[in-house]
Amino acid sequence: MIRKESTTQGRYLTDEEIKRQHEIIMEMLVEFDSFCNKNKIKYVITGGTLLGAVRHKGFIPWDDDADIAMTRIEYKKLKKLSGKLNSDTIFFQDHDTDEAYLWGYGKLRRPGTELIRAGQEHMKGVSGVFIDIFPMDDIPIEVPLQRFSYTFWTAMRKILWARVAIRNTNSVIGSLGYGALNLIPVKLVYSLVHTLLRPRLRERKRLVHPWSRPLWSRDNKKGVPPEKKYGMEKAWFLERCRYEFEGALLWGSKDADGFLKYCYDEYMELPPKDKQKPALLFSTVKM
Repeated sequence: MIRKESTTQGRYLTDEEIKRQHEIIMEMLVEFDSFCNKNKIKYVITGGTLLGAVRHKGFIPWDDDADIAMTRIEYKKLKKLSGKLNSDTIFFQDHDTDEAYLWGYGKLRRPGTELIRAGQEHMKGVSGVFIDIFPMDDIPIEVPLQRFSYTFWTAMRKILWARVAIRNTNSVIGSLGYGALNLIPVKLVYSLVHTLLRPRLRERKRLVHPWSRPLWSRDNKKGVPPEKKYGMEKAWFLERCRYEFEGALLWGSKDADGFLKYCYDEYMELPPKDKQKPALLFSTVKM
């Protein structure tokens, strides 16, 4: 199935395309779960994927991606062994395996497919049906340092995002701001990542944060105390149990209730009908 649209605004996936996308992602999840079990890599489904497991026992019907998370130690294991993944069905993508890929988290891609985000047509990295993999990094114990760390890594994300934003902003201020960030070498960002986010020899009880994206709790600060505003419980990514997901069993946080309340508050309530739609816009779709 191939559809292309020239407008940078793009379009949402159709119901038929989402169904096909879910089938492909499910195949990838099952294969990845087997790979991780065999190689003793601890992962959890997270974000909307864990919400789907708890609320729907599978995909949220209108969801257009899947999310996995693991601590930096486990992510390092994955990177080291990723060459053993079946290259015909799964390609592990990050900046080290694909220099044109400019985000701070990894993706599992399905070879032979193509999904290009609207506004990112100029990006040269491998595209395709994907699963996001977020490495979770320890954050400082002290709240002021947590705030500084969050701000610092937000700036690093903005430097990378500038490569996209500079082509899609309509404001003069945005053009100047992203134009300045666009001058900062990408190598500098990844050099800081490799230097500052080296995994420890063992897991410590800390709050963790994916530097490569805002926290999932960004929209839910009800009852979240200041000392937990900038990070998540590391136990949510280490203490696991199996969840039914589209008839398969996948690893998720043992304290799914704590995680989902932190992220979404009343997570078992369905959103209004007008919000039950995909989140991403695509300009090219091939599955």
